[in-house]
Order: sequence, then C-alpha cells, then structure tokens
Amino acid sequence: MGKGVFLSVLSSCLFGSMYYYATWMTPLDGEAIFSWRLLFTLPFLSVFLLMRKEWRQVREVMSRMRQRPLLWIGVPLSALLLGIQFWLFLWAPINGRALPVSLGYFMMPLVMVVMGRLIYQDRLSGLQKIAVGFAVIGVANKLWLSGGLYWETLVVAIGYPAYFMLRRQLKTDSLGGLWFDMALMIPPAFWWLFIEHESLSIFSAHPHLMGLILGLGILSAFAVGSYIVASRLLSFSLFGLLSYVEPVLLVIVSLLLGETIADGEWPTYLCIWVAVAFLMMDCVRQMLTQRQSVPSSVEKE
Repeated sequence: MGKGVFLSVLSSCLFGSMYYYATWMTPLDGEAIFSWRLLFTLPFLSVFLLMRKEWRQVREVMSRMRQRPLLWIGVPLSALLLGIQFWLFLWAPINGRALPVSLGYFMMPLVMVVMGRLIYQDRLSGLQKIAVGFAVIGVANKLWLSGGLYWETLVVAIGYPAYFMLRRQLKTDSLGGLWFDMALMIPPAFWWLFIEHESLSIFSAHPHLMGLILGLGILSAFAVGSYIVASRLLSFSLFGLLSYVEPVLLVIVSLLLGETIADGEWPTYLCIWVAVAFLMMDCVRQMLTQRQSVPSSVEKE
C-alpha cells in the first residue's frame, strides 16, 4: 500500500505540472497539444514497460483480444473514454476552463468511493468516512452556489470512474492495457495533426515547440504510468480518495494562470483540503499498522 500511495501522489504532482506546462505551448491549440502528447508519450511508455520488464502485459492483452472478440468493442471504448480525458485536460488551461475541470477532479473521487462501496464492497475506515463527509460538504456548497455543474466537471467526474470500471471489467487494468488505449488513439492524432491542422507550419515559425513537446511526452509517460500502477496497488475507494491530491494542485495552477475563486466558493476548497488532511492521516496510520504487523508475524513463525 505504501508504494501505491507514493505513486499516486507522484502522479498527481506530475499531472499538476503538466497542467501548467500546456500553457507554454501556444500557438498550438488544445487538440494539437493532445495529439502531439500521444505521439511522444507512447514511445516513452513503451520504454517504461521494457525497463520494468512488463512488456508481457501488452502480449497478454493481444492474446486475450484474439480469444475474446468482444474485447474489440470494449478496448476501443476504453480508448475513447481515456482520449476524451486527455484532450480535456490539455484543452482546459489554455481556454480559461481550468477551474471547472479541477472541480470535476474533486468530484471524481466521491463518485469512485460510492461505486467502490456499492459495487466492489470496499470498506471505509473512520478517518476515510470523515474525509468523505468534508468532501461532500464542499461539493454540496459548490452545487448550491452555481445551481448546477459545468459540462467539463461532469465529463471528468463521471468519465474517469466509468473508464476505471470498464478496464477492471475487461481485465485490461494494467500498463499493457493503457498502452493499447493510447495506441488506438494514434490514428486520430495523425489525422488531426497532418490533415486537419497545420502543425508543421507552426513548428517552422516556432522551432522551440519541438523541445517542449518532447518534454511533455516524457512527463506524460511517467505521470500516466505511475497513476495506472497505483490504481492496481490500492483499493478502489482509497485510490479514489487519494485522487484529491491532484485537484488541489490543479486549483493552484489555475490561480497562477489568472483564474479566480469567488468568495462563496472558498468553503468548498477549504472543506476539500481538510478532507485531504484526514486522508493523509489515515494513510500514515495504515502504513504504520502494516509495519508493526510484519515483525509480529515474523516472531510467531
């Protein structure tokens, strides 16, 4: 669990950095940045798999797709759900919609906790229940203020839990499955960059963009890889609760980009930050409990 917690927090920090990184890549639009990210991330993800000696996961998915033809429907659907999230994540900060997306990331763990409890029968500890309670109060305050939710918020809050549940159902919740999801997005990315969008002419006028795109690919590969590995090491509910670290960072980036939080919205973010504090306390408690139980079990042997 300790490794899963570390990787989850690391991925949140990397994604937060990527949120700000995207704004350096103008005059490329969100669709072009999304497409270039895919083209440069997939090779680094392949190297990541080879270095971890987990390329067999890609072969296992290929073998299962030959044995189960229905996967040829499920895997493209999985790729579509992930592609929408990747695009929205890079489109939002350069179009002044960073805060609505960050709110979606606040709500997404709540949806995952509810699904984890109802579908996977995950149990919540006392501190986790307190964290959920504060998160519910914070989100409820936002709903009361705005009278509804932005479409960007709903896409994140509902789309990501659906993606993770589909991957578990298809048994492609591995780095190999992620590799396939991204590989299936490559043809649309090529179409956008070289048919619909004049990316090459932009590069001739702004040659520094190539270095930035290369850096984006490296950053994205490590962020996504850490996130997926963490999702396999943690329970569905704990993984969802740890996801609150990322939207806190996204809010900070949004403020740095010039977006503002209205006076009435501050209780929402304060409640979320209190929830994160309780969650971190619970993670530390669980890790200390596990460490103490190991010597005891060794002594009994």
